[in-house]
Amino acid sequence: MLVAASVCPCPPLLVPQVAAGAAPELDAARAACTDALGVLAAARPDLLVVVGPTEEGGHGTYEEGTPGSFRGFGVNADVRLGAESAEEPQRALPTSLAVAAWLLERTAWSDAPIEGLSVGEPLEAERCIDIGRDIAARADRVALLVMGDASACRTLKAPGYLDERAAPFDASVARALGKADVAALKELDTELARELKASGRASWQVLAGAAEEAGLAGALLYEDAPYGVGYLVATWS
Repeated sequence: MLVAASVCPCPPLLVPQVAAGAAPELDAARAACTDALGVLAAARPDLLVVVGPTEEGGHGTYEEGTPGSFRGFGVNADVRLGAESAEEPQRALPTSLAVAAWLLERTAWSDAPIEGLSVGEPLEAERCIDIGRDIAARADRVALLVMGDASACRTLKAPGYLDERAAPFDASVARALGKADVAALKELDTELARELKASGRASWQVLAGAAEEAGLAGALLYEDAPYGVGYLVATWS
């Protein structure tokens, strides 16, 4: 059963080495993420599942100990999802899960075993919800770390340019996350999310499936759109 969840953005710029001189611009977001992970630890889960978007279709799993890297962003920075495993995994973490691994290392997570799950943008809503239901049944006390960004179309200089639909979309997601509104997340417009380049849509709908029977309360810790991309941090507990 799901006992807690935290929602965090997943830009590589959260990692100070990647952001370099611009690192202070996301200090508030990093602090909110740290607070959010504290809620997960306080829930004393038996299992932590980290969910994040991938550019690949479908979904994939990553065992504890899977490595990740930010070398593709020009920095010598490596991470690992939880404790090192006896056998070296055959593939690396996608960027969203590498950011999650960095957040977990930063807070010295050691409270429960960890697994990773990547979900592709094309994955339909009902499939995401079903995956969430399956995750919630994995252990008596399951926690989720849900990675993903809102729209990338908030300003003229945003990656997706300015789209007037972006701010209302992000506001609706922020309300749903802040209120732990499972129904609202299930009903997100998947096509609009795709057009607005909202990478978190599938991850949020996995959360909705996992939280169906949990009766959790939500809190929105951070909401902003630096660089024209919507970043949200929330907790459900």
